[in-house]
Amino acid sequence: MVNVIQQLEEQIALLQHEIAQLSDEIYSQQKEISNLTIEINNTKKRVIELEEFSKNYFTNYIVEKFALK
Repeated sequence: MVNVIQQLEEQIALLQHEIAQLSDEIYSQQKEISNLTIEINNTKKRVIELEEFSKNYFTNYIVEKFALK
């Protein structure tokens, strides 16, 4: 009986350790996801800015090139 209890305690300790490791890993992944989300949003903003710049540049080029003033 004592041996069974000791085995259960050891298994519980191992499971608790694994749960703690999983918790740490999940936390790290959540931080990484958050950082990647920020990077994606910044990249989207930059793409939009470049699209606007290129539209304005192209429009100005056409106006100047063909004197559509």
